[in-house]
Amino acid sequence: MVGRRFEVDCERIGHGGFVVGRSPEDRVVFVRHALPGERVLVEVTEGTEEDRFWRGDAVEVLSAAPGRVAAPCAFAGPGGCGGCDFQHVDPAVQRELKATVVAEQLSRLAGLEWPVTVQAVGEGAGWRTRMAYVQTPAGPGLRRHRSHDVVPIERCMIAAEEAQPGMPQDAALRTVTAAGRTLEFAVDPDGFWQPHRQAPTVLVEAVLRLAQVRPGERVLDLYAGVGLFSAFLADAGAEVTPVEGHGGAARLAADNAGVESVHADVAAWLGSADAPSTADVVVLDPPRVGAKRRVVEGVTALAPRAIVHVACDPAALGRDVALYAEQGYRLVELEAYDLFPMTHHVEVVATLERADPDQRC
Repeated sequence: MVGRRFEVDCERIGHGGFVVGRSPEDRVVFVRHALPGERVLVEVTEGTEEDRFWRGDAVEVLSAAPGRVAAPCAFAGPGGCGGCDFQHVDPAVQRELKATVVAEQLSRLAGLEWPVTVQAVGEGAGWRTRMAYVQTPAGPGLRRHRSHDVVPIERCMIAAEEAQPGMPQDAALRTVTAAGRTLEFAVDPDGFWQPHRQAPTVLVEAVLRLAQVRPGERVLDLYAGVGLFSAFLADAGAEVTPVEGHGGAARLAADNAGVESVHADVAAWLGSADAPSTADVVVLDPPRVGAKRRVVEGVTALAPRAIVHVACDPAALGRDVALYAEQGYRLVELEAYDLFPMTHHVEVVATLERADPDQRC
């Protein structure tokens, strides 16, 4: 089937940067480089007769939808770099598509009908401060979508100046200004740090606003990384315990936040005798796969008055929100931010509280 071409009417946006369509035989096709409402010529890039669905690229637009623009990057489009999904989409429409995906995942996986607005953060170019290029004999490059093939890249449109090919990557210190305070963070060049230049400020302010911590409250910061949230939560007067599974990051979290940190697997630690029996607030920023049942049950067993959950995958968020509901916690606030312009990714900060505030879980 790979290489076959046919016309497709594109239907709804899917989670993953593609639009859902159907082949002439009514086979589901996930189409990249298209928009809902368009008619396009698709070339199949993955799939066999036995597969339930195929993947393909829109190699020609027969009827364009409102919101389509000329891709500003020469490396975007079919056969190009796989890093950006939405170069062909107006930025405002990109955010509408992402909002649709977040809302759809909450509806499908958590049974919630929740209005979602994705807020713009900065511009669509030059935002990414960290890049991982593939080094080849011909020079640096980036991989094609779902492929090990490398596209040579002279300059990446979404990369900041310091993250362009040939530039040294990452300083050892990062400065973050949020909530009227400026704090400095030691970081590991090979460890995690939010790639969008404005992400640390945006996320810290969202977490502080939604958590509403009071001086003296006991706060757990799970998947704490190098202590970004912990440092500002401690600065607000909370008694913070960062928990992080990476040893180097856990040590940096202790130094950055000026508190004692815990180096441990989050799920295992929550179920151990070392974990506290209660907490006033829990902040967690799990990996892309989400917190999952064991962590959600461990968090809710602490009976916090508020859980602030940071998520970079709408499907994982939907599954986790459903698990929180099983434990008596309901979604009360949700903020979404476009911290990955030109891609399908979106960052969400959600607040959950006990459905019955007088009931201890």
